Amino acid sequence: MARHLITSALPYINGIKHLGNMVGSMLPADVYARYLRQRGHEVLYICATDEHGTPAELAAKEAGVPVDAFCAEQHDAQKAIYDGFELAFDYFGRSSSAENRDITQHFARRLKENGFIEERAIRQVFSIADDRFLPDRYIVGTCPHCGYDKARGDQCENCTRVLDPTDLIEPRSAISGSSDLEVRDTKHLFLLQSKLAGEVERWIDATSEEWPQLASSIARKWLTEGLHDRAITRDLDWGVPVPADTWPDLAAEGKVFYVWFDAPVEYIGATKEWADAAPDTATENRDWKSWWYDADDTVRYTEFMAKDNVPFHTVMFPATQLGTREPWKKVDYVKAFNWLNYYGGKFSTSQKRGIFTDAALELLPADYWRYFLMANAPESDDTSFSWEHFTATVNKDLADTLGNFVNRVLSFSRKRFGDAVPAGSAAGPAEARLGEEIARLLAEYEGHMEALQFRKAAAALRALWSAGNSYLEEKAPWLEIKTDEEGAALTLRTAMNLIHLYAVVSEPFIPASARAMRSAFALADDTAAWVSAEEAKALASVPAGTAFTVPPVLFAKITDEELAAYRERFGGEGEEPAA
Repeated sequence: MARHLITSALPYINGIKHLGNMVGSMLPADVYARYLRQRGHEVLYICATDEHGTPAELAAKEAGVPVDAFCAEQHDAQKAIYDGFELAFDYFGRSSSAENRDITQHFARRLKENGFIEERAIRQVFSIADDRFLPDRYIVGTCPHCGYDKARGDQCENCTRVLDPTDLIEPRSAISGSSDLEVRDTKHLFLLQSKLAGEVERWIDATSEEWPQLASSIARKWLTEGLHDRAITRDLDWGVPVPADTWPDLAAEGKVFYVWFDAPVEYIGATKEWADAAPDTATENRDWKSWWYDADDTVRYTEFMAKDNVPFHTVMFPATQLGTREPWKKVDYVKAFNWLNYYGGKFSTSQKRGIFTDAALELLPADYWRYFLMANAPESDDTSFSWEHFTATVNKDLADTLGNFVNRVLSFSRKRFGDAVPAGSAAGPAEARLGEEIARLLAEYEGHMEALQFRKAAAALRALWSAGNSYLEEKAPWLEIKTDEEGAALTLRTAMNLIHLYAVVSEPFIPASARAMRSAFALADDTAAWVSAEEAKALASVPAGTAFTVPPVLFAKITDEELAAYRERFGGEGEEPAA
């Protein structure tokens, strides 16, 4: 089986993330990782908090705590929420780690040795009111390309164009709002992307054919516009320091690397953190380099991210890797996502607009959110969250189609046949037709998962659940038992086998509910990781005589009163959230 390396864009340390962040990177990566593990592949799913940069410094200052303590606290807070969503990272690291510092500095030294980093004197924006040089993202103004009036100095959030602060019209400090800015001389390191442009283009030509159009088009847009040399250091107190053995003058001035230079390196750094956390354990040899160094023939690497992160992952970081002249593993497949909006407007961490992950878990269990988000993942275009759509999906798909099926099958069987799976008669034509249909739908589900088409995979999973309901309506055991008790027992035994099948194959999407379904049956040696086509046709994994229990209701319907309360609290279309 293949070895699969999976990473999702690093969530920034500053603040709890909203559902748009969740569906744009971490959740689909988790669903895919879970599926691959079930299919027998060796998987390493790596993520981390992105902890450097001005926002972390400013947030720590506002909180009145040292920046390192602030980041440690926020890392733990975010990790607790991701645990609540059952994101099964193999390791969730921190970009402020010693491992990331060392590897980032190694990359920089290699790039300098190979002629791809040089020191340049530049003119940089200094805020008189704030008494500091302003990093690019803390200068805001009007984008010269699209006219968006809240563009940052590094990138326009609206049109995704990469910018320099001097490109902005009517620039001002994002810290104080002051437009009392001046340009002063300072020195910084530049990554000579222009010298690597041809190599990056050839790599993209050779690699991107399989990528979704969203990812490949953004990468090629950057190439078409031309790769410019880019400053990779900043005047900050917090970050990976420029190594004194290579650039003593800049190190003495306290320069640190730009967060977008060291953050992608943290994928490698976090893998080394994972290895260092439990080296050569009894059950595994955590050889971090085998995943990242000279691994093109042994590792399949898939990245998950929202579209605003695509340029840095498909152009800037590959350029960095290529420039080291070392065989670092580069991405094979970039799964990019559009935006999940909130009633047509953007989720926004800064503006507190939309549903944030901590509040989501306070309202409802994680599986409600996991299923809804993946069934409506913004793959081909932007999608929009509304409480009405969420409620309809939960009530129809989860409560009615799956939850009600499980409850009525097990409850009715216990009532009429006791606490063990009934035997009944031998399978007949209806069961044969059902088996063929389940095998067909399972193959469809597998195909969509292999292709990383999550909305289609969710639709195929829903169709599997619906097939059970159709079979139950066709056989109607509540009527059948009046004239053919053995036939009704067969129907219920078959339906219970469907529940077990649903438990296995639904696990990537709704892991907690899958465990509840699976644990309903007292199968001591139930180690099935997946369901083969033959097993799907046979529907005999849960034999007659197996003891079972009726689990609590898997999914409670959202009532009209609850829907109204959610809208009032978080705001609906044309509404502001309650204070």
